[in-house]
Amino acid sequence: MLAWRDRLLALLGRDWAGLPVALGIGAVVLLAGRALGGTAGAAVAALGAAAALLGAAMSLGHAATLARVRRAHPPPGRMVDLGGYRVHLLAEGQARDGRPPVVWFAGGHAGGHAVHHLHRAFREETRSILIDRPGTGWSDTGPFPRSTAREADEMVRALERAGEQGPFVWAGHSFGGLLAANVARRRPDLVHTLVLLDPTPLETIVFGPRLGALKDMRRTAWLGGFALLFGIDLRARAEARARRDPAHARVLDAVRAVLGPEAEAGRRVEASAGRCFAEASIYRELTPEGAAACGWDTVVYDRDLGDLPVWLVAPQDTSDADIAALPEAQSGSADDARRMFRFFAATRERYLATSTRSRRVVAPAGSGHNFVYEASRFTIDVMREVILGTDHPPPESRP
Repeated sequence: MLAWRDRLLALLGRDWAGLPVALGIGAVVLLAGRALGGTAGAAVAALGAAAALLGAAMSLGHAATLARVRRAHPPPGRMVDLGGYRVHLLAEGQARDGRPPVVWFAGGHAGGHAVHHLHRAFREETRSILIDRPGTGWSDTGPFPRSTAREADEMVRALERAGEQGPFVWAGHSFGGLLAANVARRRPDLVHTLVLLDPTPLETIVFGPRLGALKDMRRTAWLGGFALLFGIDLRARAEARARRDPAHARVLDAVRAVLGPEAEAGRRVEASAGRCFAEASIYRELTPEGAAACGWDTVVYDRDLGDLPVWLVAPQDTSDADIAALPEAQSGSADDARRMFRFFAATRERYLATSTRSRRVVAPAGSGHNFVYEASRFTIDVMREVILGTDHPPPESRP
């Protein structure tokens, strides 16, 4: 079952996939109309033919638009061949004076452009590297299924084939933190320091409550993919819906304020169904069944990282604004939502047990999960201490 689903996702992830989908649906409706017969059947058949032609035209128009956008915004970095598909890697600056290069991963299944503000802050001070995970930014969609374990291998191969020299500082936010931790477990020789910016504690998905926000992420990925087959981008609608909540609006405003035009270019070129279906595939890990199936390959357990330097940077506790933004808080008990957040906040601390050389850094009071945008100056100060070795500890830090 899963193998067939992965083959289907691989097919649907192509820019032209809307064309056979439209023609196939039209053919089914046309045959149904003929089977029905009479005036009603003729009307159904005509409707099917019209729908097929409209869908085909929308699909071809979207493919042409994507081609124009990609010509207008060529890859700013290097396209690295991983064997039949390419990954985009942007490396700028020089790692001088003993400073380690840094590799950044954004949250969710986002491309490198989603943390371009951090890359921009350090490319004049060391070697700073952004990698578009397959399906995002300028990267090809790549093979299915998408998984954190597969992408950890892909990130390392992309760096090696591009000639980048480690050891690196690996910095990942949220789901990107899980990816960075996986890289560290597999290739400790490439790790100078692992910086986890409020990382996803995957194993808690098995034992914790089913989160409505995660279900929404998966549903949005599927719906967004099918819509983009015909050139309909649902992101604007999703953002407008999110802005109804003040906490979400605050985060969206913070993201827009710190990211530059480079991020907008990356967002435009990845307006393809492949991005959404890559998300749909890897977000299987964010279900109890998916997390249990991939746990041994993907979860970074206690002492897995030996004595590698690990920095866990996150809020001390979750803000009331973050809790209020949860679907569970809006449709159920506020006490249950608060209990859920306490559980996830506490289990996140287990990342400290992955290494004997871990350090906890507390994000500014009142900041939430997206402090990398809302408190970008704080985040840059923390990373400067890691990368440059400056004696400039952030507030509220402790060894």
